[in-house]
Amino acid sequence: MEPITKVDFVAVPATDADRLRGFYVDTLGLRPDAQSQYEFWVGETCFGIWEPEKMRMPFSPQKNAHIALHVDDIEAARSDLEARGVEFLGETFDTGVCKMALFIDPDGNDLMLHSRYAPHGEQQGASE
Repeated sequence: MEPITKVDFVAVPATDADRLRGFYVDTLGLRPDAQSQYEFWVGETCFGIWEPEKMRMPFSPQKNAHIALHVDDIEAARSDLEARGVEFLGETFDTGVCKMALFIDPDGNDLMLHSRYAPHGEQQGASE
């Protein structure tokens, strides 16, 4: 079998591609693609907005597989997004290695702000 070497893009289902593009580019500040109106970038990962109903498929938001968007300072990023109208689902929580703050986009797709503060394989407070 040919090895899988990377993720080419993350598909983001939408009911209104223009509205959702505005959220990801204008509200979240993600980098728009110079070649495609409905693609944008987080680092080296491409997000592509698509409208299932235009392909005769029912729309259903992506649920329970939160896309973890990295930020260095989760509280500052959360505060900034709240000022832009983003509503978070509960408080920021701490797992012992990272902090997470869950929210949804305008079409109900699950997202999270994520900030790891402990090295991989190391839980804060764990004895040696």
